[in-house]
Amino acid sequence: MASPLRPIRWEKGVLFLLEQRLLPFKEVWVKCDTVEKVARAIEDMTVRGAPAIGITAGYGVAVAALRSKAKLPAFFKKEMEKSIARLRKTRPTAVNLFWALDRMQEKLDALKGTRPADQARELEKQAIAIHQEDEALCDKLGKYGAQLLAGCRNVLTHCNTGALATGGDGTALAAITTAAKKSHKLHVWVDETRPYLQGARLTAYEVAHSGLPFHLITDNMSASLMKQGKVDAIIVGADRIVANGDTANKIGTYALAVLAKAHGIPFYVSAPTTTLDLSKKTGEEIVIEQRNPREVTHPQGYPIAKEDCPVYNPAFDVTPGKLITAIVLETGVCRPPYIRALKAALTKSKATR
Repeated sequence: MASPLRPIRWEKGVLFLLEQRLLPFKEVWVKCDTVEKVARAIEDMTVRGAPAIGITAGYGVAVAALRSKAKLPAFFKKEMEKSIARLRKTRPTAVNLFWALDRMQEKLDALKGTRPADQARELEKQAIAIHQEDEALCDKLGKYGAQLLAGCRNVLTHCNTGALATGGDGTALAAITTAAKKSHKLHVWVDETRPYLQGARLTAYEVAHSGLPFHLITDNMSASLMKQGKVDAIIVGADRIVANGDTANKIGTYALAVLAKAHGIPFYVSAPTTTLDLSKKTGEEIVIEQRNPREVTHPQGYPIAKEDCPVYNPAFDVTPGKLITAIVLETGVCRPPYIRALKAALTKSKATR
């Protein structure tokens, strides 16, 4: 397989992001040397994918810290907290964003009273650590997820869960590529993932890069494939997983889970423990981001509906835990009842950090 993709680079205090809105036709790197540029990159989806958003936010704080002109610790802390607050407002659903910013805030609090220049260096180290930790998590997710896919010939995935969405080889896609190393007969069905087309633009690009056999399909073709027996398993990522296993992921995921149940196909979710939000009991408590109507009416800038057409455009939906066969975490595979399993996994994860 080809060398892995890496969409986030940190070079001498500057963050560089692969502009994912131009993929797969152009590979352009965006230079982010202010916290505002980092925030806009998250909001505008230059970078997307829950783990990648968290990593980017961590670097956003580091960018602000290294460019701060504050000479006094109190002024530096105030400036950093303003930057953290700005980054918190970028996107509401992916919990990794808030997890990473909490890590940066905790580091900032621990450095209270020290020289701003020393604090900036420590915040940079923390951001790099968040990035490196996610890369290691991806390796473990790939290993455990691949075990579930052993023996599968055709796997279906939705949205983008590879290197472009993480700090390593991915979450759900890492499971697929790891499984493929053991079974050269593995074939991937790639959902286009309307309306933003992450599957068509990004996942297809990544799978082609890895050398795996695949076919791109429109989202409404999956049921037909399942009926024909051409799907052995479905594996997706997650943006937030709550205490009972309910999972927020890209819009269209819930429909796949319902179809999988109807056809007796295992439905797996793969995500790091940084995606767990056990403070929420059910998916009803998850805030669902509403996106710009033009993503529906003007995909990739091309009009397919009138300007004044009313649009409903939620970025995510929630799949009930009862429809999920297993949840893959870097600590291992969790199965129902999720309330106990996820709590135990989170405790294990914190103990090993």
